[in-house]
Amino acid sequence: MLKVNKYSMQGVEIGTTTLPKSLFAVESKNPKALLYEVINMYLANQRQGTSCVQTRAEAQGSGKKLFRQKGTGNARPGNLRTPLRVGGGNAFGPRPKDWYKLIPKKKKRLALKLALTQRANAKQVVVIENLDFEKPNTKQATELLAKITPERSKKLLLIDGSDTNIIKSFTNIPYIKLNRADSTFAYEILNCNCLIVTEAALKKMKEVFVK
Repeated sequence: MLKVNKYSMQGVEIGTTTLPKSLFAVESKNPKALLYEVINMYLANQRQGTSCVQTRAEAQGSGKKLFRQKGTGNARPGNLRTPLRVGGGNAFGPRPKDWYKLIPKKKKRLALKLALTQRANAKQVVVIENLDFEKPNTKQATELLAKITPERSKKLLLIDGSDTNIIKSFTNIPYIKLNRADSTFAYEILNCNCLIVTEAALKKMKEVFVK
């Protein structure tokens, strides 16, 4: 079991919290290979695959031969749609493609736990008692971050639910991202230098991912 600092909403350290071993102290035979595989599949699923160019069959223009084959002194002509001419089709250009890869649920969850374990071992996890904004307040959110993690680096804040006041308070801060605790994934955990979790979010993660 690992203990991390716990802060109030005002940024005051009020004690420590014990992280659940089932999430933050997980081992695997080959964790690097598993994380690479899952993250590679996740990034592939983010690709839209909508890049598309016109072939010579789709380009606009007459299919008629531009001028006669011989006797003009020019090269042998094709039509206007040939890839050799400006405005013609594109040869071997990108076409729509589905990059989706199915990520097995067990691998996905194990990768998440391994990522959380890495953050815990690096002492890059912070717990906040609660976040209760009466209204969106970016200034208050910035001051809170400056007290608990003063360095300007990538941060990830996990919250329970979708509180509009919390989301709007942190959205305009460039170096922090938000996500729901029950929909977080390994890539965003590894892509931050500090993981900030509310107590409610930590409880939600135990309910969803500890099975």
